[in-house]
Amino acid sequence: MRRSIMFLLTAILFAVVPGGWGPARSQDTESPRLSLFIGVDISGSFMKSGYYDDAIAFLARYVFAHMNGLGGLEVPNVLFVGSIGGVTADQAKTLYPRETFEHRSVDEIAEKLREIFPKGKQNPITDFNAFVEQVASTVKNRRLVLRPISIVLISDGVPDVPAEGGTDYTSINLKPLETLSRNITVRLLYTSAEVGKDWETKVRRSRVKIWTQDAAVMVSWKDPKIYIPAKPLEEQTDFFAWVKSNVDFGVSARRVD
Repeated sequence: MRRSIMFLLTAILFAVVPGGWGPARSQDTESPRLSLFIGVDISGSFMKSGYYDDAIAFLARYVFAHMNGLGGLEVPNVLFVGSIGGVTADQAKTLYPRETFEHRSVDEIAEKLREIFPKGKQNPITDFNAFVEQVASTVKNRRLVLRPISIVLISDGVPDVPAEGGTDYTSINLKPLETLSRNITVRLLYTSAEVGKDWETKVRRSRVKIWTQDAAVMVSWKDPKIYIPAKPLEEQTDFFAWVKSNVDFGVSARRVD
């Protein structure tokens, strides 16, 4: 009897004491897998759209919330923020890593974004292909292949490739992304309904998923019923629900040839 009691006590000790001979308890500390890339359009057309300030304010909260896993938003394994386009076509631009924004408040992140993407300095060319190439190269060099990838584009979505009768959306080349992951989504934010439809129906793709959100919808994030300025970001539950529903929405793949 005494031996049975001792055996039971020993078994309990193994289960509850951290650092004992057996595991203390199961832990749900799985390493983050998401690779998050954010591109900001500072072309003249987007700057003149009147949405730059709103986009920077939203993006600062979006970056802070994701990095800190607020409201159930997925914490990225890596985060890079860069410019869409440049002075010439195919111009590579700096991708600022997660460390650029860590240990900063929301206001400090917004200030840093304005420093990186100044309102007075505009890229004459909106080149989505150059940004896509940089993302693909970074994923390969960092050995992030096969991990989920989310590419967020803050842009009106209009490429600088004119075509007879309109803009050539078939010129947008997402092919470099196709073999990187089975779960890769491009999210175009602050566009128009017409341009969003062109991205969804004309941009060629096989595995890559596309989600677009109109600027008229995006600005509603700061509606007092969604975002309460007097509350800390950590308590903005309606804002996080809005982000999940309107930005981080899970979309289905659609093949466009």
